[in-house]
Amino acid sequence: MHLDDRQRELAEAMETQGLWPADSPWVCRAILDNVPRHQFAPDRLWKWNGHDEYVPVDRGRDPNAWADLVYAGPEDSAVIQILDGLPSSSLSCVAVVADMLDSLILEPGQRILEVGTGAGWNAGLLADRAGAGLVTSVEVDAGLAAAADRRLGAAGLAVAVHAGDGNAGWPAGAPYDGVIATYAVDEIPWTWIEQTRPGGRLVIPWGRLGHVALTVADDGKSATGWVQGLGMFMPSRGIDQGREHHAIRGDGPPDRAVHVDRSLRALADVNMLFALRVSHPDIRIATEETTEGLTVRLHDGVSSWATAVIDQTGTTAAYEGGPRQLLAEADVGRRHWEERGSPGLWDFGMTVTSDGQTMWVGAEANGSYA
Repeated sequence: MHLDDRQRELAEAMETQGLWPADSPWVCRAILDNVPRHQFAPDRLWKWNGHDEYVPVDRGRDPNAWADLVYAGPEDSAVIQILDGLPSSSLSCVAVVADMLDSLILEPGQRILEVGTGAGWNAGLLADRAGAGLVTSVEVDAGLAAAADRRLGAAGLAVAVHAGDGNAGWPAGAPYDGVIATYAVDEIPWTWIEQTRPGGRLVIPWGRLGHVALTVADDGKSATGWVQGLGMFMPSRGIDQGREHHAIRGDGPPDRAVHVDRSLRALADVNMLFALRVSHPDIRIATEETTEGLTVRLHDGVSSWATAVIDQTGTTAAYEGGPRQLLAEADVGRRHWEERGSPGLWDFGMTVTSDGQTMWVGAEANGSYA
């Protein structure tokens, strides 16, 4: 199948699922017509083998498999780099890219800072909208930065790409009308807000689960805004990602069986998952719905894990290992969420000052959620 056909199929899937942003029609035009995704995909991509590692998929050796990764579903990213056995950079999924560009409220002529150049595709989309010479992009990996710069140049898109620490921004080009990040942070760097003009907008993946859109106050001393949507993002380079669930779990028997009730099924609710990310940020939760029922896996990245399976009759088998009782901790978070009225994802807001950040629900005056 030709790449144009694959691109059309992905576009149709976006349309069918209502994922093209109605308020930013330029996003669809840029992705489909002006800045094709495949022009920014390196010749080697990486795919999980379903067992224990990522394996390379080379365009020259298997062009169809390569194209399958570039133009997978709207919610699928394409891994472009592996470090220490884990993904370290990717072409983000089209649905999230479109949503974040919509959240930026980008207008022609605005000066934009992007942190996390990656393959350069998102920078190209920004430049297509803002205009030549108005987008600055910072990438911590010098090799990725150089490759992205070449791709952008070949596409005729004038972006200033710099190798450097994205968390430091790029003060030489400040002030910016907007800032957009392509990697997740748990704490919003104050430097990004300092380098954005009053009234400017920042769109930032937070907590590897969603992204927030913040507006800088008129006095420049704070930035406030709301959660805009879900999306899994890689963390800032250099952040210890900790151990995965399977590594902590190991092959031995669990330390203990745990009694849980059917309320555990609430963990399949993305709104509650986000609330737990706020109240219990060090607990990582993954859910999987199958014909047999719901499987929930929790771990803390260090030494504690839990697994629970709820079958179709509501019967639950749950086991834990390590010093922490993660299922009990998650249940505390669930009750806290319900006591606050079970707020939805979009009910959460954030305020950032030079002293730190606060997540709140409903109104900033309500104070911290956690």
